[in-house]
Amino acid sequence: MYLSPLKNSTVTIIESIGFTKLDYSLAPLPKGEYDNCTFTDCIFTAADVSGIIFSECVFDGCNFSMANVRNSAWKDAQFKNCKLLGFNFNYCDPFLLAISFEDCQLHLASFYKLKLKNTKFIKCDLREVDFVEADLTGARFDGCDLSKAIFQNTILEKADFRTAYNYSIDPEMNRIKKAKFSREGVTGLLDKYRISIE
Repeated sequence: MYLSPLKNSTVTIIESIGFTKLDYSLAPLPKGEYDNCTFTDCIFTAADVSGIIFSECVFDGCNFSMANVRNSAWKDAQFKNCKLLGFNFNYCDPFLLAISFEDCQLHLASFYKLKLKNTKFIKCDLREVDFVEADLTGARFDGCDLSKAIFQNTILEKADFRTAYNYSIDPEMNRIKKAKFSREGVTGLLDKYRISIE
């Protein structure tokens, strides 16, 4: 455990600490840089985490719905069983942004214009998520619901949609070279043509 201010800086480093069942909507998380910390069953609903840096942190069972994340940084952050409804990742610091999701609810979240190469979305609710102009090269969407998710000028090269469902992706408006789709999911690439496939 390490907790001390950086030299010649007002930033505080918090390292290798576990936080469990804390409500940051009532008492704000102290500003600083959190390295290799775990947050379990914590409430960040409408909380202010702006300007906070999270490096190699794991969030399990946390609720980030409508949190203020402006200028926050997420470096190798893992989200498991989390609620991130309306989470505006595009407000975060894009420098070294690296995130992964498993069994998360991301309904109405936004990844507008972000570079998310090789990002993993495993069994996530991605309904109505904004992926406009994002770079999702090599991303995996395993068992994800992409109903009404928005793909426009999105880079989807080498992305894996084989077990994703309910997506609608226009091949003429997105880059899908070498992306992987299941035979059943090919209809999601033809929606704009309003044709019947039997």
